[in-house]
Amino acid sequence: MPGFAELVLILIVVLLIFGAGKLPAISSAAGKAIQRMRNQAIEEDDES
Repeated sequence: MPGFAELVLILIVVLLIFGAGKLPAISSAAGKAIQRMRNQAIEEDDES
């Protein structure tokens, strides 16, 4: 698991690449993708 310094560095690199304007859209898409993966994992556990 990355530490705080690594997470800050990753955030800075993402800001430089995509710009601050696109960051909310990127984080929203990432959050939705994570939620879908969690829901899929729960559904698979229920089927087993």
